[in-house]
Amino acid sequence: MWHDNETTVDYVNFNLVATACANLIREADGEPISIGISGGWGTGKSSLVRMVERELSPPDEDSSANQFIVATFNPWLYQGFEDARTALLQIVGDAVLARAASNKTLFDKAQALLKRINFLRLTQLGGEVAATLITGVPVGLLGRAFDAGVTAMQNSSVSDGLSAAKAVPSATKGLLDAAKPISLPQEIQEFRNSLEELLKELKITLVIFVDDLDRCLPKTAIATLEAIRLLLFLKRSAFVVAADDAFIRGAVRVHFAGTGIDDDIATNYFDKLIQVPLRVPRLGPNETKAYTALLFLENALKKKNLDKTKFETAIQLVGERLRESWKDKSVDLNFLESLVPQDNTELLGLMGLAERLAPLLLQASAVQSNPRLIKRFLNTVFLRKALAKPQGIDVDVQVLAKWHLLERCDETIANALADKVSANTDGRVHLLREAEAAAEAVDVKLPAPFGDQPFAREWLQLPPKLGDFDLRPVLHLSRDSTIRDFGADELNQAGKQLRDGLMTARTSSEILKEQIRAAGEQQAIIAMTRAWDQRASIRTWQKADENLMLTEVCNEYSGATNRAITLLSNAPKAQLAPAFVHPLLSYVWAKSLLVEWEKHDHTPTIVKNAINQGNK
Repeated sequence: MWHDNETTVDYVNFNLVATACANLIREADGEPISIGISGGWGTGKSSLVRMVERELSPPDEDSSANQFIVATFNPWLYQGFEDARTALLQIVGDAVLARAASNKTLFDKAQALLKRINFLRLTQLGGEVAATLITGVPVGLLGRAFDAGVTAMQNSSVSDGLSAAKAVPSATKGLLDAAKPISLPQEIQEFRNSLEELLKELKITLVIFVDDLDRCLPKTAIATLEAIRLLLFLKRSAFVVAADDAFIRGAVRVHFAGTGIDDDIATNYFDKLIQVPLRVPRLGPNETKAYTALLFLENALKKKNLDKTKFETAIQLVGERLRESWKDKSVDLNFLESLVPQDNTELLGLMGLAERLAPLLLQASAVQSNPRLIKRFLNTVFLRKALAKPQGIDVDVQVLAKWHLLERCDETIANALADKVSANTDGRVHLLREAEAAAEAVDVKLPAPFGDQPFAREWLQLPPKLGDFDLRPVLHLSRDSTIRDFGADELNQAGKQLRDGLMTARTSSEILKEQIRAAGEQQAIIAMTRAWDQRASIRTWQKADENLMLTEVCNEYSGATNRAITLLSNAPKAQLAPAFVHPLLSYVWAKSLLVEWEKHDHTPTIVKNAINQGNK
């Protein structure tokens, strides 16, 4: 199994980007710099950040040269517990204090910096304290509190009014004069000046990595960006912010809701904070093959089926090949097979699987070569393989991978084939065999339910062929992603009669209801699914009676609602009509689906209006 934690082990040449990022910080030579690492969920932003940190971590041999101290701030960890600015300032103060510990003079200055940080933290408090500090009213009461030696660090809490004034941290003593008003902007500038001077004397550049920003709620994300602004563009400072820029734009729009902010302004907000934008490279065909193959090898290493030296050599060779892929040195099957011992048939087979899976993992909209999704895909496949042995099931991992790819990328086809598997006593689907034969010829149209989709044709051509394969054990192992009880749900005579009745029914009738009751819940659900699939080619998504087979069965059996939702969830949103949607408005089980349709960009406005009116 593969974990989903960030790593500095580079499988896809991210080190090239990490090195470039680290060089930008070095070449800034003490001038402030901010770098944004952008990429979608699961693309490897955190791993890239760790690689940049590793590049900067080794100290320079020349002690007179500029050094780097690295602090990592993860606002997601503080969400709901502490103010983002407070947490960020504390992390910065702790990092500088630790670096200055060996020098008494600099250590004293670092402690003075912490006093200023505590003062700025104090401004987050409510009541008389914050009002006094922020408005600039003379703080005689605060001064007397200092003289009394009362500290917030020793108190359990800070309350409003007079109690708040008595709980001011002693760490701020020496910064405040009871006879003078306080200017918060001036105190912020003094803090910046003190930090800048200390960094200069320490001969260090403070590098702050901000990670997981796109996991935060919009409010926390904006608060973090505002906190960054407090430290941004200080000499000897560098920020590396890892976040999906699309998420940041969305957070900005939420923050400024009601002000008419457009996409350009939302983009500019982030651009003002980030000087150098970098994107996590998307995996291409070669990178996808290499990444998948190295994951297989990593798993073999854990199982002691591969020597560590051989694994490390494979990583090195893959990196060299990817750097030269522009010279037409592709990651092909011959190259992948050269990475493993030639007498290890299991690993040779997995290298072939990586080579065949990669194009589909790249092109499928449900995966798009996202590293996290590839790991999840493989975790599911190998978990099912592990579950097979205790149950006396002998299924090749390549068969499991091919089936799960279909589940992941086209659930409609997977459901249709699964129903046909259950209807046959030997678990073989003759339609699948016909489709595999048709897929070999470009000019031959694929039978339903495959349609004419490029993915379906490529999946059918992907070895091994499954048309003559007993799929019952595969479907049994895939119960984690379906609601069927495979192998025990073939249609009996009552189920077949109901299937035929549902296919021809256009209005509700007592005869149809009797057929549903006579079939029983399990048979009714199967019959409903079969009827739905068999009418797929003539369904328009425009008429009210097209929903009848679903609503009638769900009226009798609540257990059928999950299957009905699954079938409806594959609706082509752009083809929906109000007449098709209207019957579903009366059913509680369809509410979440209707909400999804109402929010979808492709749903016609007239349908959205119908859903909205129906919910009132």
